[in-house]
Amino acid sequence: MTSSRSRSPAVLGVVPACAGLVALACVASVLWSGPAERPVALAFGALVALGELTRRSGTEIRETAPVGAAGALAYALLDNVAGRPVHHGVAQTVTVVLAASLLGSVPYVARGRGPVLDHLARRVLTVAFVAVCFRPPSDHGVFQAWSGSAHALLLIALLALTTLCDAVLAAAPVHARTGWPFGPLLREELRGMVGITSAVCATGAVMALAVAVAGLWALPVFCVPLLLTQLSYRRYAAVRATYRQTIASLARATEIAGYTPAGHARRVAELSGAVGRDLGLSGAELTVLEYAALMHDIGQLSLVDPVPAGATADLPVTEQRRIALLGGAVVRQTGVDAAVAVVVERQADPCREQPVAARIIRVVNAYEEKARDAGPGGGLTALEELRLATADDYAPDVVEALARVLSRGTLTASATG
Repeated sequence: MTSSRSRSPAVLGVVPACAGLVALACVASVLWSGPAERPVALAFGALVALGELTRRSGTEIRETAPVGAAGALAYALLDNVAGRPVHHGVAQTVTVVLAASLLGSVPYVARGRGPVLDHLARRVLTVAFVAVCFRPPSDHGVFQAWSGSAHALLLIALLALTTLCDAVLAAAPVHARTGWPFGPLLREELRGMVGITSAVCATGAVMALAVAVAGLWALPVFCVPLLLTQLSYRRYAAVRATYRQTIASLARATEIAGYTPAGHARRVAELSGAVGRDLGLSGAELTVLEYAALMHDIGQLSLVDPVPAGATADLPVTEQRRIALLGGAVVRQTGVDAAVAVVVERQADPCREQPVAARIIRVVNAYEEKARDAGPGGGLTALEELRLATADDYAPDVVEALARVLSRGTLTASATG
């Protein structure tokens, strides 16, 4: 584990380093030869800067600056303006997008909120990728015979490859930083790109085609649908955030009532999510796991006599199942997804009969309870106790995944403190 930790900083620096080298080479090339079609460059640069100025941050927002991303892709895929060919190369495409992104980030820099290095690095590399695929062949007339639907399909194919490139660039640093399996991370990125990223790619292609026919006036017109999509997506993200906050508030009811220690549900949810990712869960599975972990102890509210310190792991199996069933009934009454209620109900079943999420919560909850009062070294003691238990009590693969997560050191404190 020590060697993997020492390699992580180097791996994490690969993407920014590559982006920096590409940006430096492109800027130097443009400064040496001078920009081509300056009005076109200024128009697309202004669009990218506007997109950066209107960007939003947040865990639920996958594409923070969709208008800027669409403008950057459109500029890379542009072959003519109102019938007049353009000849800006790869270097100018990357330079204009980089300069506009930095300019649009000035207000965020002033407030100490940007620019984000990963965001800029991915923007530079994805634009460079699509520009390398399109600009040299276009400048040499390779695509002249491609017209109408054939040209549109060409743009769609290039954007699909660009989306895959962007997903790889997003998943690789997370894999290097956390050690989570790369495949599920990549699938989650691709799944998340079905929404706003698809709209960005489609808008970029439409902008390039529209400018080729109507000129630069097409840019503001075709920004409107994406702006409306961005607004709708932000509202959806706000609803998701409110929904999660509601569940977290319900989970804190056991702490407020004195049934469980403060922060227990949050710690179990955080550690369960990390274990779930290590086991390859993604998307909706992780969401169900998080919500169920937050509410896994809510059945204790139905008890007349509280369990000492809320520690259910050492209770008789029949009592654990009774509390779990009570918890599932409470979850169903709150209107939360039925899948969450099923996980809460089955967290005390024999592990061979449990869904994966219930196995994870059972192991993590037991670890947190056993390590909580064991003092220094309690985490190792608790983990060893879980390993020595029978396979019917705790799933061995989940216990080993928990050990891997704890060995990385990223969540040990939160899990035990």
